[in-house]
Amino acid sequence: MSLQRTLGTCYYPEHWPEDFWEEDAARMADLGLTWVRIGEFAWSRLEPAPGDLQFDWLDRAIDILHGAGLRVVLGTPTATPPRWMLTKHPDMLAVDDEGHPRKFGSRRHYCFSHDGYRDEAIRITRLLAERFGGKVEAWQTDNEYGCHDTIYSYSDAARVAFRDWLAQKYQSTDALNRAWGNVFWSMEYDSFNDIDLPNLTVTEPNPAHALDFRRFSSDQVARFNGAQVAAIRAHSSAPISHNYMGRIVEFDHFATGRQMEIATWDSYPLGFLEDRLEDDAAHKRRYARQGDPDFQAFHHDLYRAVGKDGRWWVMEQQPGPVNWAPHNPAPLPGMVRFWTWEAFAHGAECVAYFRWRQAPFAQEQYHAGLLRPDGAEAEGFAEAAQVARELKHLPKVESAQAPVALVFDYASAWGWSVQPQGAGCDYFRLVFEVYRGLRKLGLSVDIISPDTATLDGYALVLAPGVLTLSEPLKAAITGTKAQVILGPRTNAKTHALSTPIPLPPAIAGFDATISRVETIRVDTPIAAKNGGHVKLWFEQITTSEMAIEATQDGAPILLQSGNLGYLAGWPDEALLRRILTRAATAAGLTPLDLPQDIRIRDTGQTQFTFNHGPDPVIYNGQTIPFAGVAWR
Repeated sequence: MSLQRTLGTCYYPEHWPEDFWEEDAARMADLGLTWVRIGEFAWSRLEPAPGDLQFDWLDRAIDILHGAGLRVVLGTPTATPPRWMLTKHPDMLAVDDEGHPRKFGSRRHYCFSHDGYRDEAIRITRLLAERFGGKVEAWQTDNEYGCHDTIYSYSDAARVAFRDWLAQKYQSTDALNRAWGNVFWSMEYDSFNDIDLPNLTVTEPNPAHALDFRRFSSDQVARFNGAQVAAIRAHSSAPISHNYMGRIVEFDHFATGRQMEIATWDSYPLGFLEDRLEDDAAHKRRYARQGDPDFQAFHHDLYRAVGKDGRWWVMEQQPGPVNWAPHNPAPLPGMVRFWTWEAFAHGAECVAYFRWRQAPFAQEQYHAGLLRPDGAEAEGFAEAAQVARELKHLPKVESAQAPVALVFDYASAWGWSVQPQGAGCDYFRLVFEVYRGLRKLGLSVDIISPDTATLDGYALVLAPGVLTLSEPLKAAITGTKAQVILGPRTNAKTHALSTPIPLPPAIAGFDATISRVETIRVDTPIAAKNGGHVKLWFEQITTSEMAIEATQDGAPILLQSGNLGYLAGWPDEALLRRILTRAATAAGLTPLDLPQDIRIRDTGQTQFTFNHGPDPVIYNGQTIPFAGVAWR
C-alpha cells in the first residue's frame, strides 16, 4: 500500500489578533503544510457562559485557512472545560488517590465517570458537529487522554459508576467474591454498594479489585470517547482521531482506536528521553538532543496497529525545546527533519508540528513553535520546509507487513502495575527492551494487539509478559509456523489476576511448569552460561523440554520445543541479543550487526537508514551524517 504523505501544524487563532490569521494561513501554505488542527482548547471562547455560543470567530478562522488551501482538523474542546462548568457541576472534578480534588486552573480536571460533565461534552461536540460537520476535513476528540495522570479518579461519581460496572460484570456478590478470592483477609461483600474504590487501604488492596478498577477506568474512557464519536458521526462523514501520548498505558488504546478511523500521537523525543525511560545517565547524555533511537519508533509502530487499517499520524511533533521535562535542551540541527522522516518511514500519513506560533503567555511560554512569539521563523521552520520540498520528489512511502510481530497488551500493563512483585518490573519496560533489541538487529517490527487471531506472514512472533493469552491469540500461536518466543510471565495469570491451575505457562503440547518465581536486586543478576545475565525476574521451571539457554548453575532460561520458545527470565542486553539473533536466524531472517546509532526501517520497496548519533557513521558504504536519513 502506498499513501500520500503530508505535513501540518497546530494553530490557536483564539490566542492571536484576528488580523494575524490571514498572514499565518498564507505562510503555512507557502511552507508546504496541508493540515491545521484547531479548537481543542477553545471552549471558553466558544461558549463564554452557559448557552452563549460564540462560533462565528471559528467559522471565520476556518474560512481563512480554507482560503489558503489548507485542510482543517477540528478538536472537541472537552480537555479544558471553562470555569463556569465547575460552578454548574461542582462535583465534576477528578480526585487523586489521596482523596484530593484536582482543582481548576490547568487542564484535564474532569472525571470520566461524571455523567453531568459527560452530557456537557456530548452537547458541545454535537453543536460543533452540527455547525462544522460539512465544513472540516477531520476531527480530533478531546486531547491526550491520560496525560497528567488523569485516567484514575477516586471521586464519588467514580465510586457509584464502579459499583454499577461490577454489578453488570459479576451479577452477584457471590460471583465477585469467588473471582476476587475475597475469603482471604475476610474481604467478602454482601452488597455491591459496600464496595469502595481501591485507594487509601492500610496496605495493598486485593489485586483483583485493583485490576478491575483499572479495567473499569479504561472502559470509562472508551465510553466518554465513544459518545463524542457518535455525536460527530451524526453530522459528519470526516475521519475522526484522538491524539495519544508516549508511554501512557492506563487505558486500552485499541478499544478507543476501534471507534475511530485514525490514531494519532504526540511525539516529543527530548522530553520523553528525560522522563519516560529507565536508561542510565550515559545513554541520556548521548541522545539528549536527538531522543532515544527506539522510543519514537515504538510508538509509531504501536499507533499503526491502533489506527483502523493502519492509519495513523503524528498530531504533535516537537519542533524545538519543550517546557515540561526535567531538562529541555534544543534539538541538534536537522533533528526536526529527521523525526519527520522517521515517522513517514513507519507509515505516518501526516506529521503536524506543535505549534505554529510559540505562545507568549501562560504555561507553555517556553515551548517552541515553528515561529517565535514575534512571528519570526524559529529553527524548526527551515527543517519543515526542507521536508516539504523533499516530499515533492518522494511523495509516497510504501507500507508493508514487517517480518516480526510483537504483542502489546494494555491489560497486562495494568496487571504488572498492580502486582509487580519487584521494583523495576514494569510491562512497558519489558516489551520496549525486546523491541529495542529487535531494532538493534536491523529488524522491522509490527506491533499487534492481544486479540490478534492470525499470525499469517510473520516469521518471528514475540509475546513477552502477556499475563493472560486471549483464546484467538493462543490458537494463532499454536497454529503458526513462525518462530515464537513467549515469556517471561506469559499466560501466568487468570483474568482475575490469580495463579491458574494447571500452573503456567500452560501451552498445549509444551511441557513446562513454573514452580517458583523470584525477583532480583539490580546488583545481583544471575549469570547465564554463555554470557549475559538474567535481571529483575526469574522463573524456576520444571520441564522435559530442551534448554537452549541456562544459568551457570544449569537452571533453564530459554526452553525450545519445535518452533515455540519460552523465556523464563528477563534478559539483559547481551543475553537478549543472543536470544533474538538465534530466533531471527531460525525464522529465516538476517539479523545485522548495526553500529550503535544506526536503525533501519524497511517499508515495501524502500529502506530507510537513520543515524541517531551525534557523529557521522559509515554504514553500508555510505557516510550517514549526524541526524542523517538515507533511503534507497
